[in-house]
Amino acid sequence: MQLELFHGVLKTYLDTPNLSNAALYEQLVEGGLLSRHELTERAPIGRSAQHHSPAKRRVRWIQQTLRSMGLLERMPEHRGVWKATTKAKTELTPAAPKVVMLGFSTEWGIGLWGNAEDVFARIDEPISLAISSPPYPLNQPRAYGGPTADQYSDWICKLLEPIVKNLVPGGVVALNVSNDIFVQGSPERSTYREEMVITLNKRLGLKLMDQIIWHNKNKPPGPVAWASKERMQLGVAWEPVYWFCNEPRLCIADNRRVLQPHTEAHKKLLARGGESRTASNADGAYRIKPGSYGKQTDGRILRNLIDVSHNCPSQRDLRKVTDELGLPRHGAVMPLKLAQMLVEFFCPPGGLIAIPCAGTFTLPLAAELSQRRWVGTDKHLEYVHVGSHRFPDRVMTV
Repeated sequence: MQLELFHGVLKTYLDTPNLSNAALYEQLVEGGLLSRHELTERAPIGRSAQHHSPAKRRVRWIQQTLRSMGLLERMPEHRGVWKATTKAKTELTPAAPKVVMLGFSTEWGIGLWGNAEDVFARIDEPISLAISSPPYPLNQPRAYGGPTADQYSDWICKLLEPIVKNLVPGGVVALNVSNDIFVQGSPERSTYREEMVITLNKRLGLKLMDQIIWHNKNKPPGPVAWASKERMQLGVAWEPVYWFCNEPRLCIADNRRVLQPHTEAHKKLLARGGESRTASNADGAYRIKPGSYGKQTDGRILRNLIDVSHNCPSQRDLRKVTDELGLPRHGAVMPLKLAQMLVEFFCPPGGLIAIPCAGTFTLPLAAELSQRRWVGTDKHLEYVHVGSHRFPDRVMTV
């Protein structure tokens, strides 16, 4: 795959300093990224139609791209010898502006390495759902970076604008953002979320449908300064998923796609034919009469408070794979169960899902398992490479 070769070239330079082209080719063959036949095969290239090795030309293009990104440099005293820069050794590898590269493809979707704005500006197809857990505006950003709270509204609008242009009537935008953002040095909560909601409405015409609460019992303690030390805040146990729609009356979300099993108590009530009593609760607003709650249904409607633990088997497998590949772990992950609930609720079968800031590709995996078409993108090479390993036996050779 194109991206696998790209990452293989960079990793080879990181593992072996001062590498000649001949030694690079040999290590790529030993690593299974190129075959000897590919290296020796020649084909007419360019207007002159002179015969060259297409495989070697791909490697040299990768070298020049890495050099333009500040990740690779020539050894001036040695012809054809390159080395990784300090930046390549200490930072994640961001995509160059306007450069979009195919990372991998599956039966239902494609994973791309590139900035989301560049990716979705090139896609002209109706999109049913845009869903993401974008970087949070932390005072101390994680390795993948992110905007500040003051920058967030403008940043999220620019991220979503090319997607919203292609959103179908009644299409959905869903954003999992953080509830744990405070004004620096203060127990005062940031209002960046409220500002984001208003800005998305004013600039992109997105209407707020709901704020779904993800209750996470396993969320790490916090805010440490204001709850654990100063004791003036409560511990946070939830995150919001903001749900927007461009035309609410036509909204394509459908709770019948995510019906939950009835409780044992309700099953017994159904078996009895419903209530046998007559009652009036409170001021009479809620009345119970014989037969109430006795209608047979396929399940109960999912509430807008979703209780899903961060303790996710899929994420445990991901950490193992990440460590085996020798790549950095992602600092923020979503449980697959939650991702699949959201995907199936918001997007009908046959719809296309746009997933910017895909991170470790949990949302694309949820779309794949739900048999929805998807396009996922991340700006960091390492995350796209790890993401391809979320799809065992599904990734197609490119």
